[in-house]
Amino acid sequence: MKFTKLYEPTLRETLYTATHESGLRIAIMPKQGYSKSYAVFGTHFGSVDNTFIPPSANETMTVPDGVAHFLEHKMFEQPDGSNVFESYALHGANANAYTSFHVTAYLFESTQDVMENLGILLDFVQQPYFTDENVAKEQGIIGQEIGMYDDDPGWQLMMGFLGAMYHENPVRIDIAGSVESISKITKETLYDCYHTFYHLSNMCLFIIGDVNPEVLGDCIEQHLVKTEKPMGEIKRFYGKEPKTVKAKEVSKKLDVSVPMFMLGFKDPDCGYDGKELLKKDIELSIISELLFGKTSPIYTELYNNGYILGGMDAETACEKEYGYVALSGDSRDPEKVRDVIFKGLASAQQEGLNEADIERVRRAMIGQYIKQFNNLNSVAHQYMSQVFNGIELFDFSEVVKDVTVASVNERLRSYFDIDRSVLSVIWPQNN
Repeated sequence: MKFTKLYEPTLRETLYTATHESGLRIAIMPKQGYSKSYAVFGTHFGSVDNTFIPPSANETMTVPDGVAHFLEHKMFEQPDGSNVFESYALHGANANAYTSFHVTAYLFESTQDVMENLGILLDFVQQPYFTDENVAKEQGIIGQEIGMYDDDPGWQLMMGFLGAMYHENPVRIDIAGSVESISKITKETLYDCYHTFYHLSNMCLFIIGDVNPEVLGDCIEQHLVKTEKPMGEIKRFYGKEPKTVKAKEVSKKLDVSVPMFMLGFKDPDCGYDGKELLKKDIELSIISELLFGKTSPIYTELYNNGYILGGMDAETACEKEYGYVALSGDSRDPEKVRDVIFKGLASAQQEGLNEADIERVRRAMIGQYIKQFNNLNSVAHQYMSQVFNGIELFDFSEVVKDVTVASVNERLRSYFDIDRSVLSVIWPQNN
């Protein structure tokens, strides 16, 4: 396998990339002296991918909510009855998997037998085995998992927020689906989705650790399906989402001691990916730190007056089809929190953020970016979360230089519109 070598001088890191004849994208980052290795094998298939046209078809296919998560669970079932986790354990590896709105990924970490563990990973993800019996069994298991999330205040806070913010985009739907939706999943559904989304040309493999790219390349070649060739485009449909929010407020009562809130702003500027999307993400991160971080006037007022209890978290979501900035925490008066934030935003939009503060935060972000490369897990998941948005691992170093005072302030004024805001609250049962 022929690799392209990419060197990032600021990080002093090297990334080896290749595209297999099947279309699989491969990226390997050697980290000499590290005892642990980490591998992630991911597909561009998440909970939002419920309506699509496969490359070999002409008709739109709609599958039940939660199918990506369901499929992730069933991939560990092997035709010969073997246990994938036991196979990993024999070679000293810890393994896991996850499904997000956009990605399903399978991973392992180990301090030994990297080749053997990589072979296990590649083999079982390429060998689906679904039967009527094991699908029915999994419906009961995932149904119990869904019930647990129904009682999880943090999860219900976020899903309420997304449900109020979006009219049609399937990000408003729970990743696991509902008990009703998963009851409609059949083995045929799983095979249809597998053959559409688990084609190697819709997947990516990332490996980091004290490894040799050429040796790994030979191992990868041996374990990939030889007959697969790159397929055409999967046409995905996410609805016609308006710029308005569906509801300004949403609330629910659960077993919490104090109210929990999530206040956020809907992205009015979607439809692109790559470095342009990354630039927006960086600008929003700078704004979020300056306006809502622990040294900001807004945070100081909220904390000193007791409007927030224990702090406030800021989250930025930047995807091609949707985005938002959300603030969350505990408060006895979520409406007062919203009033203070709206007032502080209006002042910042009028006055603008100054160059010295923007530069200070940008330098801190560069430092965090460099520090991140000491954490193998963090690098791997950062890569997998961005690669399907057309963002490469080293793009940050280039894009952050293009962020200016003018671009940050323009983003501040155009993005944070109170008419596109949502307040989600979880109230105590006895409130």
